[in-house]
Amino acid sequence: MTETSLVPPTPPADLPGTLGELRAAGHRYRTVKEELRDNLLARMRTGEPRFPGIVGYDETVLPEVERALLAGHDLVLLGERGQGKTRLIRALGQLLDEWTPVIRGSELNEHPLHPLTPASRRAVAEAGDDLPIGWLHRSMRYGEKLATPDTSVGDLIGDVDPIRIAQGRTLGDPETIHFGLVPRTNRGIFAVNELPDLAERIQVALLNVLEERDIQVRGYQLRLPLDLLLVASANPEDYTNRGRIITPLKDRFGAEIRTHYPIDLELELELIRQEATLVATVPEHVLEVLARFARAVRESPSVDPRSGVSARFAIAAAETVSAAALRRAGLLSAPTADGRPANPVDIEPVARVGDAVSVVSTLRGKVEFESGEEGREIEILAHLLRTATADTFRARMAGLDLSGFTALVAEGAVVETGELVSASDLLGQVGTVPGLAKALDRLGLGDAPTPGEAAAGIEFVLEGLHLTRRLAKDVTDEGRTVYGGQTPQSGRGRRNPGGGDLGGGRHPGGRPDTDDDWA
Repeated sequence: MTETSLVPPTPPADLPGTLGELRAAGHRYRTVKEELRDNLLARMRTGEPRFPGIVGYDETVLPEVERALLAGHDLVLLGERGQGKTRLIRALGQLLDEWTPVIRGSELNEHPLHPLTPASRRAVAEAGDDLPIGWLHRSMRYGEKLATPDTSVGDLIGDVDPIRIAQGRTLGDPETIHFGLVPRTNRGIFAVNELPDLAERIQVALLNVLEERDIQVRGYQLRLPLDLLLVASANPEDYTNRGRIITPLKDRFGAEIRTHYPIDLELELELIRQEATLVATVPEHVLEVLARFARAVRESPSVDPRSGVSARFAIAAAETVSAAALRRAGLLSAPTADGRPANPVDIEPVARVGDAVSVVSTLRGKVEFESGEEGREIEILAHLLRTATADTFRARMAGLDLSGFTALVAEGAVVETGELVSASDLLGQVGTVPGLAKALDRLGLGDAPTPGEAAAGIEFVLEGLHLTRRLAKDVTDEGRTVYGGQTPQSGRGRRNPGGGDLGGGRHPGGRPDTDDDWA
């Protein structure tokens, strides 16, 4: 049973079942913020991971979060989309006690030693130590609301229940209230995602929750000292420039923490490895191309920096490339035209750098471009992908003698590859190449790569040689890529009629070559 399951786990049988047993066990009541502080310190002392699954924030964001928790501050996380703000907020729940006692039937998760509502206080007074108690798992102590313009005070705080009024209760009675999300997360963590999108009049309803720790419904002030940690996320553009978070509410947050995208390439790769669900083998050099591609898009002057480029961009790119490899393996697994079974070598799904071409068109919707770049989106992304491929090639192959590959296609010979070219076909065209073993070793494919991995390494080397002006490249009418056949003239490759490859040639938008086409 995982803590993300909708059904909470069953409490252990040895936990106290009554208020008297709870007292006898020496249980001590703590507020949520005291609980978080104690458990965070305990993990620090033992060296246990404090925020498992959070990548790239160890030296920057997490120390600030830890200081805020130790100080007992409510906090707001500022950052562009896809920086892991929600993931970090949800990870805070792991610092709560695994099990906490509650009064059975309480809507507000009231602690048996600290009842809030009149009904719970009566129950404690009447039953005394015989009061039956329940146990709440920490996975059920987290509440979350995505702020939208149609969110109401009733959604967050609560509203008068007309049915309870009809039953004879008075308006001032707390038992007439149907509580909203915030009170129902009492003794837990409540998160408001994209807080600036919450209407200003609704933001006012959170003022008392943050400072006075009570709630007001329909003009009635209910003295319910809520015990919770309130966390919010916001885009800094909305937060600082549009002024959509009211000043009194900003003032009540104890900590304002700025998030960011992965600082270096290795952290970007680690995030892809952790988050991407890959349906085929994706070699490390292909993942590196995609990580560099995401970083290049993020830094491009053609992309709107206020929107950012989500970490989900690189994750989706890796998943798309793996799907392209699986599609190739599925199509090549069919019997040949003469009825012979497919070569088992070709059924192995291994991604190649050429599979990244599909990423350009499928992921362009994840990127917000500057207004002046309308109509050139595919062209810009294709160029950045070529740049990322060339940078990876230089980083991986620097100082390596690759003359065996250039000699392979000398004197008019060619090597043909493409989306539906099998590994056995590609390996058969290449044969024995001097320096191949060293090249595959540089790519991390080991001493005994599979045929699919070897084909992926060969295609990457050929593409890198083309992008560094040492190999000509063309695309056939059938969409296959042909390396060799003629030597690049004056540092320029052959024109690409299809416009969809990673090297030189025509841009996808149809413009002629420029020197900038070369990575």
